[in-house]
Amino acid sequence: MAQEQICWEDVEAGYELPILEKIAHSVMLVKWAGASGDFNPHHYEDAFAQSQGTGGVIVHGLLKHAWLIQLVTNWMGDEGFMKKFSCQYRGMDYPRKMKTMNEPEDGETWQCQGKITNKYVDGDDHCVDLEIGVVNGKGETTTPGTATVILPSSG
Repeated sequence: MAQEQICWEDVEAGYELPILEKIAHSVMLVKWAGASGDFNPHHYEDAFAQSQGTGGVIVHGLLKHAWLIQLVTNWMGDEGFMKKFSCQYRGMDYPRKMKTMNEPEDGETWQCQGKITNKYVDGDDHCVDLEIGVVNGKGETTTPGTATVILPSSG
């Protein structure tokens, strides 16, 4: 079902985007490695990852990057345009292990969050600046970022 298009006039600074929850598990990391070509053993080999000081297998940074892009593009709708995007990897996130072939163990659920920090017109573009981030279960933002989105105007 299509989401109603959000317009520039519908939002103000301080507006919070709907939270996007994500779960990463070992099977997801294998699939991401295959799709992205990132076969760094930090993402699948526990003994290697521990020997490198990460404390265990870690979630791919670019997977968290993709989660944040999904957060923004889901919110801005089909008529929105992402003008700028950036994020930083400031903390390690650890995937859930698998309980069965299709079911992960209980564990971490991440929240992709965002809020509008600025709203302005730049020429013909109706822009909003966003502060975004991947937040772990401890409330730590492990992957902070920013984005600028051009929204359609209803006026």
